[in-house]
Amino acid sequence: GRIVAVDLKNPGKEHWTEVVAERQDAVIEQLDLAKNQLVVGYMKDASNRVERFNLDGKPLGEIQLPGLGSVTMASSANSSQSLMTYESFNEPPTIYAVDLVSGKRNLWIRPTVPVDSSQIEVSQVFYDSKDGTRVPMFLVHRKGLERDGNNPTILYGYGGFDISMTPYFRATRFPWLDSGGIFVVANLRGGGEYGQKWHTAGMLEKKQNVFDDFIAAAEWLIDNKYTRTERLGILGGSNGGLLTGAALVQRPELFSAVISAVPLLDMLRYQDFLMARYWVGEYGSAEDPEQFEFLYEYSPYHQVKKGVAYPAVFLTAGENDSRVHPLHAKKMTARLQAATTSDPSKRPILLWVERDVGHGQGMPLDLRVRDAADSEIFMRWQLGMLD
Repeated sequence: GRIVAVDLKNPGKEHWTEVVAERQDAVIEQLDLAKNQLVVGYMKDASNRVERFNLDGKPLGEIQLPGLGSVTMASSANSSQSLMTYESFNEPPTIYAVDLVSGKRNLWIRPTVPVDSSQIEVSQVFYDSKDGTRVPMFLVHRKGLERDGNNPTILYGYGGFDISMTPYFRATRFPWLDSGGIFVVANLRGGGEYGQKWHTAGMLEKKQNVFDDFIAAAEWLIDNKYTRTERLGILGGSNGGLLTGAALVQRPELFSAVISAVPLLDMLRYQDFLMARYWVGEYGSAEDPEQFEFLYEYSPYHQVKKGVAYPAVFLTAGENDSRVHPLHAKKMTARLQAATTSDPSKRPILLWVERDVGHGQGMPLDLRVRDAADSEIFMRWQLGMLD
């Protein structure tokens, strides 16, 4: 993305003037017009940056942010003041007043939340995937963490549909963090963190790249003594449920707990149900003989093997889901239960079907609380936090 000036009386592309050029290290996500300034929001390495330019494109400096986070700006063409909404894993959506002349910011309003976010540290690391691709990853944990390989860790990912996993706040994550757990978000290919090329590198016949990125993230966490297999769980929903399902069947020895929420898992027939045919452009379709080959290679349902000691798995589905049919979670549960050699009293294959909701949007508060509690209790149980 780049920013150009267009003369509305002479709008032909040949007359455009480039004001802010495209960058190789960052993607333009937002443009605001303020008084005598352009306020440009970038995404760089999966978090946001905000820079100021005059109307001719001359750089006026970066606005310093509180940390690694996600930002939205609200400006007026008649004012040199702007409002900035900032959030991160350790800060709820907070609004700052920004003086665009000096670049200084002041707290305007911050919601009161019953957590001590000052004790939570957010950092970013980079690791190499299977093919050498450099992948960013956020680490969230209490300050003073000891890297002894014994920290219970939840690894989360999505990796699809050009959706970027930028920092976000979730109060229900704090009990896990306060108990010494680590929460990790890997910015996998298939997302939009580095533009369209990053997205296309994780779709269709290249979907295996997404799973390789995720598995490499788990290996990096173990190699760098943040955790170990016995204390590592993975979490994902929808397309992320496909991700954790694929990681489960490809590397069952690497994880101790897997949550696959409202997932796609039968990739040979997914397009035949509900609105899933709209996703053929992202995944491909088994109706195409060439696409059948790569879909079968990673389709989690079809890659379950008998006689394997699978980790504990918690699958969820919504009976009224209009996006992902609950048949995926139901079939996968039955197949895993029949195949695994693990002791079901210690490493069970569990299924929860919510009768009154769909894909998750619009879920009432009591069900959201129960959903968060169930997921955390499952992870605490399987990762050794309930002893």
